[in-house]
Formats: sequence, C-alpha cells, structure tokens
Amino acid sequence: MDRNQQMLDLMALGPVIPVLVIEEADQAVPLAQALVAGGLRVLEVTLRTPVALECIARIAADVPDAIVGAGTVNRPIDADAARQSGAKFLVSPGATAALLDEMDKTHLPYLAGAVTASEVLGLLERGLTALKFFPAEPAGGINYLKALAGPLPEIRFCPTGGIDLAKAKQYLALPNVPCVGGSWVVPKEALAAGDYARIETLAREAASLTP
Repeated sequence: MDRNQQMLDLMALGPVIPVLVIEEADQAVPLAQALVAGGLRVLEVTLRTPVALECIARIAADVPDAIVGAGTVNRPIDADAARQSGAKFLVSPGATAALLDEMDKTHLPYLAGAVTASEVLGLLERGLTALKFFPAEPAGGINYLKALAGPLPEIRFCPTGGIDLAKAKQYLALPNVPCVGGSWVVPKEALAAGDYARIETLAREAASLTP
C-alpha cells in the first residue's frame, strides 16, 4: 500500500486528530491514554516544545492503541528525528521541495500543508491526495474548501487552525473533509491540572462527530 493511501486510511480512523502541544514529558502517556479511551487514536504531537520528541517516543512505547505522529514538521531535519522517535506519520504546515523530499525518505505517510490551488496541484503532481489545509479559518474556511472541491474533487483535506467543536461539525459535512485537526480537545488548563477525565470526555464528544 502506498503512503498516500496509508494517510487516507489514518484520516478515516476518526473525525478529529487532536493537535497536542505538550510542555512536560510526564504528561504524554496519561494524555494519550485519555484520548484513546475517549475514542481518538490518531494523535499529532507538535514539535513546538523541547520535549516533543520524547513525548512521541513515550506514547509510541507505552500507549500501543495510539497512532502517534509528529506535527509542525517545518525543517527537513525534523522528519527523520520524528521517525527515529517513533512517529507513525508526519504533518507539516506547508511544503517545500526539500521538506517533501526528506519526508519521502522516512517512508512514513504524511500530511503536507496547502492552501492555494497551485500548492494543491504541486502536491498532486507528487501523487498526494491527502493534504492538510492550514490555517483553515484565516485562509477562508468552509467556503474556501467548497470552492476547491469543484476543480479538485480527488483531494481530501484535514483542515486545522481555528476549529472548535461547532465548526468541526460544519467542516465534516463537506465531502472533501474526512477529518479535522484541533486543539480544543485538550484545553491548556485541563492538561496543566492533570484533568484527564475532562480530556477523555471531550475526546468522546469529538469522536462521536460524523464525517
């Protein structure tokens, strides 16, 4: 199975991919366990903190039901570092030729970010039909994705950026959106307080959304 199909399959596993910013490595495993218990298995740990790679490694080792990936893969060097830490997929906010080449070398499925029709076409030329749409709300949101669906019906997007539960429902009603990415499932204050029961409840609510 090719990596693009693998990514499409991952996108089909749940309507929401939590976008996680983890400041303390000890939070990683209980957070992932709460999300999985709530029905969200595909998790994106963003490379925005010094402990992100360690968090990916801990989740990969200790939460077998989770499928953990690395987000905010901005530099070519990030791709292999994430792979070595145990990431099962990669997510980048945009795409350059050098970054795409390095993500290809990892042999992992990935979501490359695109906004404009030209960016989408460039990724389509590389055989990619599973893409990230970022930043979703500032870039035009639901109406923008509706417009792209006409000339680009084969593309499937995971919109991320400014999405909450209510907006997620609207995005998931689009035929070209099998899932969304969002951080609302893990409120900063809940994570800081170790309120994993609340996070599990929010995950269950998100998992119940219908694409």
